[in-house]
Amino acid sequence: MTTFDKREQGFENKFAHDEATLFKATARRNKLLGAWAAEKLGLSGDAAATYAKNVVIADLEEVGDHDVVRKIVADFAAGKVSVSEQEIRATMDQLMKTALEQAKAS
Repeated sequence: MTTFDKREQGFENKFAHDEATLFKATARRNKLLGAWAAEKLGLSGDAAATYAKNVVIADLEEVGDHDVVRKIVADFAAGKVSVSEQEIRATMDQLMKTALEQAKAS
């Protein structure tokens, strides 16, 4: 194996590791976001945990964060919770930082 091949393999390994970390962090962020939203909706205990899990599952509908935001916006509207989409996205950004730190630590 040449030096170039080793370097290429190293970059591929780093890319795979970074993608796995990002996937874990995104799922963790969505769970944290679901818990935040559940609290705003007045849910607690098992209902809050189930809601957080449903937010994680909602992210599997399409690429990006639009599906998660759409779910929470709709749920807030149904629950008459007055939180803007901008506040939801700001909370997502804040929680992503926390989730990345947690994913890197594990």
